[in-house]
Amino acid sequence: MSRIITIGRQFSSGGREFGKHLAKALGIAYYDGEIISAIAERSALAEDYVAQVVEQRIQSYYPVTVANTLSVHPGDAVYMVTRNIYAAQTEIIREMAQKSDCVIVGRCADHILAELRPLRIFLYASMDARIDRCRKNGGDAAGKSKRELAREIRRIDRSRAQYYRFYTGKTWGDKYNYDLCLNATGTDLAVAAEAVANMVGK
Repeated sequence: MSRIITIGRQFSSGGREFGKHLAKALGIAYYDGEIISAIAERSALAEDYVAQVVEQRIQSYYPVTVANTLSVHPGDAVYMVTRNIYAAQTEIIREMAQKSDCVIVGRCADHILAELRPLRIFLYASMDARIDRCRKNGGDAAGKSKRELAREIRRIDRSRAQYYRFYTGKTWGDKYNYDLCLNATGTDLAVAAEAVANMVGK
């Protein structure tokens, strides 16, 4: 079974935590934020802007660049930059997977690495569990009501679904696109990761 593993996840379902536990259990590399840093370095774009594009949280038409300038219509500029970022992301993810066995979280990695036949995992959880996880993680969530958090979670999920469909033509979260779907509600993610590691084969 492949030791290249991709993890899709609903927002605040525990995908990153699960991915870290799984990579540790298997003794292989874990990639998440490192991809954003590598894209920023390769594309000469500000890291915060790259993160906004990848997570579909574009807040302005013009990216902050290190050395590049734009001379096209703002709408066209956003499209061009977004496509360039995805191209860089594709190249980087393929390089990472070719270099060594690894766990990659998000970034359409299941689609990008399809020819390598990765183990494709998707994590989901109940809304209550996801709200609880948001609150435990602190930050802005601490001062928000349950209703506000639920609205924000749904918004981010919609953005991820749109991003995934745009670049893959497939439905994000559809069980037919994954090898394993894991309900993280009330699940000890370290234990779950150990079970998956045993299935993959240490």
